[in-house]
Order: sequence, then C-alpha cells, then structure tokens
Amino acid sequence: MPAPKGNRNALGNKGGGRPSLFRAEYVHWAEKMARLGATDADLADALGVCETTINKWKRERLEFCEALKRGKQFSDAEVAEKLFRRATGYEHKAVKIVADAKTGAEHQVEYIERYAPDTTACIFWLKNRRPDLWRDRIDNTHSGPNGGAVQVESTVTFVNPPARSDDE
Repeated sequence: MPAPKGNRNALGNKGGGRPSLFRAEYVHWAEKMARLGATDADLADALGVCETTINKWKRERLEFCEALKRGKQFSDAEVAEKLFRRATGYEHKAVKIVADAKTGAEHQVEYIERYAPDTTACIFWLKNRRPDLWRDRIDNTHSGPNGGAVQVESTVTFVNPPARSDDE
C-alpha cells in the first residue's frame, strides 16, 4: 500500500532516513580548501564527516563537485606556473632597507633579484611533460648468447626421508 502524500518530502520521495549533513556554505568551503591544497580527506575532517560522505556529495551535488574541481585546478595551475618559473629562471623587483653608516638613517633601495634556472625543476618538468623523451628508461630484456633465447636448466633431487622407528 503506498504511503500517504503527507509522508513525502519536497522531492516527492518517502520521508525517513537521517537528514543530510550537507549545508550550502560547504560549497564555498570546498573550493577554498581545495585552493589551499586540501585533499578530500582533509575536507572531510574539517567538515566533521567521513570521506565517503564527501564522495557522496560530489556525486549528488553538482555545485559541490564543481567547486572542488575549480579549487584544485586553480592550485594545480599556480604550482605548475611556479615550477615552470623555477625551471626556466626568473627575476622580480625587491626592496632592501639599508642604514646610512654615518647618520643611521634608514632608506629603501630597489633592486632586481634574479634566480638561475634550477636543474632539478627542469628534470621534473621534462619527465612529467614529455615522458616519451625524458623518462628514465630501464631495459629489462633478457637474452642468451648472441641475443638468442635464454637456456634454462633445472635439476630436481628427491630426498628419501630416514626410516621411522616403531617408537614414533
């Protein structure tokens, strides 16, 4: 027998079950935390739910899922840009505060700070962007003499156990 209409929620579904812990402000927090590099586990911990709940919200609430994607894409793009600048070298304006040796008066001196390309960043960038050209290749090919097949020999020795005494 169908449930009376009075027992249905706004979506027309039967009532029952625990109400969702989801709040509209979680969309904002999800994007903000993802921008800061938080994982789904970090987000779950901050919102006081388990990671499976976060995964459920990502499936059921498009705005929540999109907010997480936006935040993660923003952070990934920023890190990629910084890695590229580190790999290729960069410069920026800087200010140094110096004191006059005679009077002790402080004043600012502008200068250009320069950073040389970083070898490790270059290697990391190339291995990840162009693995077809830059990955470490390990050749585990096994071959016999003159590139032929590997010959395998096996020796099996059967050992007879000692005879058991009547006492055993």
